[in-house]
Amino acid sequence: MTESELIRLCRKGDRLAQKELYDRFAPKMLGVSRRYVKDSAGAEDVLIQAMHKVLTKLDKYGGNGSFEGWIRKITVNEALMYLRKKKMTFVDELPLHEPSKDWGILDQLQTEDIIAILDKMPAGYKTVFNLFVIEGFKHREIAEKLGISINTSKSQLILAKKRLKDLLENIGYTD
Repeated sequence: MTESELIRLCRKGDRLAQKELYDRFAPKMLGVSRRYVKDSAGAEDVLIQAMHKVLTKLDKYGGNGSFEGWIRKITVNEALMYLRKKKMTFVDELPLHEPSKDWGILDQLQTEDIIAILDKMPAGYKTVFNLFVIEGFKHREIAEKLGISINTSKSQLILAKKRLKDLLENIGYTD
């Protein structure tokens, strides 16, 4: 079934189409939510909320951009709402220098390895890192989404990169 046919049937309330939509996108979106939420149960809660929103707000999808991208945006927003409810904290310290920008080592890691490493980072670092590096948001957008200053967003990213580099070195991945 094509994506547009799937969307059309879901908008009509077709339960089989809704199940197919869930089955098609849930695994990838669970990965997205897992990057933000440390515990599996919380990530699954985010996924359920996001997929519910997708199915109940399908009329809001206007066909501009990719459908998967639209679902991803909903999933990220649900993850951020989950983290806000959990009172995620941020550190406002600024380091003297930014760590190396060479991320080639990430190509050698499996998705599970990356998630395990990200889970060792404080929630603020991990969230800003995901939003900036993975999702491609600008610091201004991150600041608005999280209710923090642009400088705090920049600081969190710098600290996240430093922490990530340290964590990678501690497990034997070196440049």
